[in-house]
Amino acid sequence: MSSLMPLSETHHLPAWRRPEALLYLMAAAMPLSFATWSALLNNFVIEVASFTGKEIGWLHTVREIPGLLAVVVIAILLAVREQVLALLMLALLGAATMFTEWFTSFSGLLVMTLLSSIGFHYFETVNQSLQLQWIDKARAPVVLGRIVAVGAGASLAAYGAIVALWDSLGLDYNTVYLASGGLTIMIVVFAALAYPQFQSPHVQHRHIVLRRRYWLYYALQFMAGARRQIFVVFAGFMMVERFGMKVSEMTLLLLCNYLINMAVAPSMGRALGRYGERNVMGFEYIGLTLVFLAYGGLYWFGWGIVIAGGLYILDQLFFALSFSLKTYFQKIADPKDIAPTAAVAFTINHIAAVFLPAGLGYLWATSPDYVFLLGAGMALFAFGLICLIPRHPEPGNETVFSRALPQPAE
Repeated sequence: MSSLMPLSETHHLPAWRRPEALLYLMAAAMPLSFATWSALLNNFVIEVASFTGKEIGWLHTVREIPGLLAVVVIAILLAVREQVLALLMLALLGAATMFTEWFTSFSGLLVMTLLSSIGFHYFETVNQSLQLQWIDKARAPVVLGRIVAVGAGASLAAYGAIVALWDSLGLDYNTVYLASGGLTIMIVVFAALAYPQFQSPHVQHRHIVLRRRYWLYYALQFMAGARRQIFVVFAGFMMVERFGMKVSEMTLLLLCNYLINMAVAPSMGRALGRYGERNVMGFEYIGLTLVFLAYGGLYWFGWGIVIAGGLYILDQLFFALSFSLKTYFQKIADPKDIAPTAAVAFTINHIAAVFLPAGLGYLWATSPDYVFLLGAGMALFAFGLICLIPRHPEPGNETVFSRALPQPAE
């Protein structure tokens, strides 16, 4: 990956060596490690490390610290190009996943979680920036939908292998972690050797960018991070703690979820292109509000595992619509702001993520249903913010108030 190639010249390359293809490849490489780690995590920490809600809350708090420090990426980019950094962080994620089972103490798991989280969060920060720089605005909804589908397909492959082989071959955590992390590293090596370094036409700012006209995007990022923690930390933990799901059963649930995501994500992209960000995100958060209230119903009315599994899949399906926030920012942003704003947005997204898991872990110990009620309240508040997105967002028309108010110079 030594040659430097402007994006304007990439149409001469074979389709498999173009920037879009590299985005698809990285979208497949990341979940091979991260999705496998996530699928096994709740069973692993309960069966091997004897975690309770308090320990899992602290683990997820540590996991989110690199996300809070995503602005560090801006400084790293002074010395390392975005494409190179994305592959380095993918390699770190793969390596940390490989050796997870070797450190089963509470402190050991926190360290490995921190390393894998640095790889995941810094990769995602740079990857989001590359997506918005490399994909044309007109094609962004469709291409981003395909990227979601590719990631879902990779997760599906990983989960399918676990479901099919865990019991039949008597697999253990160490074998699965080594295999999944190793596959990610192999893809990274291939990508580094097979692709040129692509040069965006817009040189990115290399300093922190905070603009008043992006305030709604920042607010929505904060709420997205807060909402995500309710699901990531506690929805899966509930399935194991309350319903006693085994590794193969939990993975089968995730497999069904990603099969649905892989099938519908391209349609989600087309719907986004047709109906716009405000309508799609509004639908997402109304749906999430109902799902969180229904999670509470699992405790109030004693609903069983079938309903719980259906809600889990719905929750993930709504989460797949989150790429609409990317296209909203792409439409309102100065092209030179994309890389630094991606880092700032990731930090904002993770402010709540650092504090909520540990705090809600203690609430979970006494009143799990209150955790989901809080999630429903967050989703409703986010819906109110979404109503401020204009029908046709663009620079100078970032919110419904923009046309009526004097525009800031920045």
